Parts: sequence; C-alpha cells; structure tokens
Amino acid sequence: MTRIASVLLTVLICLVALGQFVQVITRYVLEIPVMGLEESLLYPTLWLYMLGAVNASRENTHIRANVLEIFLSTERQHQVLAVIGEVISLAVGIWLTTWAWDFTKYSMWVWRESPTLYLPTFYVDVALFVGMVLMMTFSAWHLLVHLRTLFFPAAGTPSKGALK
Repeated sequence: MTRIASVLLTVLICLVALGQFVQVITRYVLEIPVMGLEESLLYPTLWLYMLGAVNASRENTHIRANVLEIFLSTERQHQVLAVIGEVISLAVGIWLTTWAWDFTKYSMWVWRESPTLYLPTFYVDVALFVGMVLMMTFSAWHLLVHLRTLFFPAAGTPSKGALK
C-alpha cells in the first residue's frame, strides 16, 4: 500500500509541476497561453492535496501543536492526550465527511462541467469525500492503537511498518 501511494503521489506531483512549467513557458516566454490547462490541472492538483493528507494521516505525521506534552511526564499521560486528540480529530473529521458527502451528492446531481474543456467536475469534487473517508479510517485506526497502548501497556505500540 505504501508503494502504491508513493508512486501515485509522485505521478500526481509530476503532472502538476509539468503542467505549471508548460503554462509558464507558453504564457510568459512564448506569449501563447494554452487554453484549458488550468482546468485540466485542477484534477491532479486536488487529488494530490487530498491523497497527500491521507498519506499524512496514514503515517500519523500531521502538523501538531502539542504544547501540553511539555507538561506531561508519564507515558500514560501522553497516551491519554493522544486518545483525546484522536477523538477530537475523529469527531471533527466525521462532521466534515458528512459535509463532503452532501457536496458529492450535490455535485453528482448537478453534474457541472468546466467552462472551457467541458470536463465533468464531479471527478474533482469526489476527491474531497474519498480523502475524508480514508483520513477518518486512519484516524480511527490510530485511536484504536492508542487505546490498546493505554489499556494494555504490555502489548506495546506496533512498529511503524504496521500500517503499510
């Protein structure tokens, strides 16, 4: 799974970088802008953002401001704080996922198209819902790991490769 995610994210970022490079060269050097390039770049860009967030959720490497950890001295206190953080993340994430689902249903019903190339924007819009579902799945997994470590400290934490 890690290998597939890495390859997919690499392909997406290369597509976005190449598209931006072509846009800059054609617009500012050749002074011949490519019509619809921005619209077509919307697809890999939004999927890149959402799958990047999913990858950060899978690796549990989101940016955090854990100021409270400075004042906590035991591993148990750290685990309690981690559980609280995961529960809050899960609650907010599920709330946002329901919004993303409503937006996805609306997008499917309306079936908008991009203004220049007439590409269906549903395939861009659905990235939000797919990404949120995957992020909430990994958040729930991390919550279970923290709960297991909190209540069964002898079991220990799984290796970093356990989610791969």
